Amino acid sequence: MSRIGRQPILIPSGVSVNVSDGLVTVSGNKGNLVQPMLEGLAVNIDGSQVLVTTLGEETKFRANHGLMRTLINNMVLGVSQGFSKKLEINGVGYRAMMEGPKKIKLSLGYSHDISFTLPENVDAAIEQNVITITGADKQRVGQVASEIRELRKPEPYKGKGIRYEGEYIIRKSGKSGKESK
Repeated sequence: MSRIGRQPILIPSGVSVNVSDGLVTVSGNKGNLVQPMLEGLAVNIDGSQVLVTTLGEETKFRANHGLMRTLINNMVLGVSQGFSKKLEINGVGYRAMMEGPKKIKLSLGYSHDISFTLPENVDAAIEQNVITITGADKQRVGQVASEIRELRKPEPYKGKGIRYEGEYIIRKSGKSGKESK
């Protein structure tokens, strides 16, 4: 039995969890999230707790036990608190600005500006050269942050580009010049 899968998920006030027709639905003040149940698992609601159990001892059922518990826990945290990722923009002339409620305009050293459209249920805020991506779905927030970072990855010589907050970039020294004789 999975050590993570055995742990109960506490349901905070203002959050409701429903299990029906092979779907787990979590609703809260930040939105609604739906997750299909994985094969061989059962989700039981016991008062203010959610328990995930396996229906057999097959390897594929046990392998998904901890995953399903973590997915449901992320849904509960997402609809109650939300998730966020911060991206830093480094480089002379590199900047970002909101072009509308769901569009980010990025100047990243190319000959043209890049317009990035945010998907449903994901928001962004820009302060100086820091983009904060927020939303209820942890997977979607991480994916959007990854797609924005892909537009201009940090390069190892000067560190210019878009990186996650706190990400360490291994720097290279570059040319060392002519060797002395």
